[in-house]
Amino acid sequence: MKTYAFRLHRGDDLRLALTRFARENHLRGAVVLSCVGCLSHWRLRDASGVNMQEKTEPVEIVSATGTLSQDRLHLHLSLSRKDLSTIGGHLAEGCIVNTTAEIVLLELEDVAFGAAYDADTGYDEITIQPL
Repeated sequence: MKTYAFRLHRGDDLRLALTRFARENHLRGAVVLSCVGCLSHWRLRDASGVNMQEKTEPVEIVSATGTLSQDRLHLHLSLSRKDLSTIGGHLAEGCIVNTTAEIVLLELEDVAFGAAYDADTGYDEITIQPL
């Protein structure tokens, strides 16, 4: 297994930066170990798979979890607001880093994550292939 640690900067789009990193490093299967920082704008999808919410406000990234590869990214994000209430959902493009985002990823040696359409869900879902 291999770890990667890097920092994103003000103005970076969290989802686009993670996608780019996975592609540039040819990640076949990885998980998020840690992601902390803050956003100036957030955009999240709820569990329905349809509804998006977004807002320009300063929030802290208190948790991120999920899987990624050069072929796909599926992350859930928890954010803390000024009043310390927490919101969360599926990470979408448009989550803009305010001052920093510190990312630690773990690349798995024995699996590759891909995506294939699942007629039961109507979405491209993860495929897990042993290496």
